[in-house]
Amino acid sequence: MIEIIKDEDLPRARAVGALVGGILQAMRERASVGTNLLEIDAWTKEMVLDAGAVSCYVDYAPSFGNGPFGHYICTAVNDAVLHGKPHDYVLADGDLLTLDLAVSLDGVVADAAISFVVGSGTQEEQDLIEATRAALAAGIAAVQPGGRVGDISQAIGTVLRNAGYRVNTEFGGHGVGSTMHQDPSIPNDGRAHHGARLRVGQLLAIEPWVMADTDELIFDADGWTLRSATGCLTAHTEHTVAVTRQGAEILTAAPRP
Repeated sequence: MIEIIKDEDLPRARAVGALVGGILQAMRERASVGTNLLEIDAWTKEMVLDAGAVSCYVDYAPSFGNGPFGHYICTAVNDAVLHGKPHDYVLADGDLLTLDLAVSLDGVVADAAISFVVGSGTQEEQDLIEATRAALAAGIAAVQPGGRVGDISQAIGTVLRNAGYRVNTEFGGHGVGSTMHQDPSIPNDGRAHHGARLRVGQLLAIEPWVMADTDELIFDADGWTLRSATGCLTAHTEHTVAVTRQGAEILTAAPRP
């Protein structure tokens, strides 16, 4: 299913995008050495409920997961890259933390992710994070009404491969709207001028992610968290954008002070 929102509904998309971006920024500022992942989940829950929003994760139970997710935010550390289930873990200096959040507000969903280093990081960590940020920027720049999904995928894949990383296409971006996961699927590599045509009013969650020395994933024992098969470091960056007549409008950027 692909939903198209009307011009008059764009303010609702902007509002939920600002909420997601603001919560992620707040969690980034609060996460530090000694913070427990369960604290981050609890803080997120408080902010989501205070905003009158609804979590897309708590009752989420897709075929690839192990029952309802049961938490408000994904927290992936170091070799964990996707669907990181919060658990009793205290962040240490140098941990590479990815936070992924999707909520619904007034019937519209926004989805975003950030990766950052807790405390002092390494060049390898910064390179991973920067590669996903650059790939996301390239993917967003490729969004044009009348263009194709493959334009986005090729732009992302080109940046990641040129940075020396292998690209996994099992999990990638997707459409959003009244629900969290919709068509079209947006792989992190592909062929330009191929795939579904982009239309004004679509909302797209574009999410490059990468692993330092592999493109293979393994499931954690929790049945949710996806980790690099080699135990290497990972990073993941995501924005929800609206397809407009001028191109892409980023909805989930952190609010400016």
